[in-house]
Amino acid sequence: MIVKHLEDLIGTAAVVKGETWESRRLLLKKDGVGFSLHDTIIKAGTVSEFWYKHHIEAVYCIEGEGELKDLEDGTVYELKPGTLYTLDGHEKHRVTAKKDLRMVCVFNPPCTGNETHDEEGAYPLLD
Repeated sequence: MIVKHLEDLIGTAAVVKGETWESRRLLLKKDGVGFSLHDTIIKAGTVSEFWYKHHIEAVYCIEGEGELKDLEDGTVYELKPGTLYTLDGHEKHRVTAKKDLRMVCVFNPPCTGNETHDEEGAYPLLD
């Protein structure tokens, strides 16, 4: 059994920050469960472009307000608490945060904890 508390991660290497986001990585590859689980904040007033070409990501919004745009077909979706989206086709996408967005993100394959977004907005596959 694995039990962790978010407050215990704050100030450790399990918290990774980008210009527009902060990812608190609760479960990682080393935990051996087959996926990683992240508690992510996307800052209000920001626009972030991502492309997970090596991972499938499921995202569940638990706080905030914003928009998700599929950059391949132009479809825009509202983001609010209770919204789930899954990038099962490795879609390039843009997240616009009107208010701070707090998202629970699941990645498969699992992240190692050392990933940061590259110039394409993707996470590389790391061992």
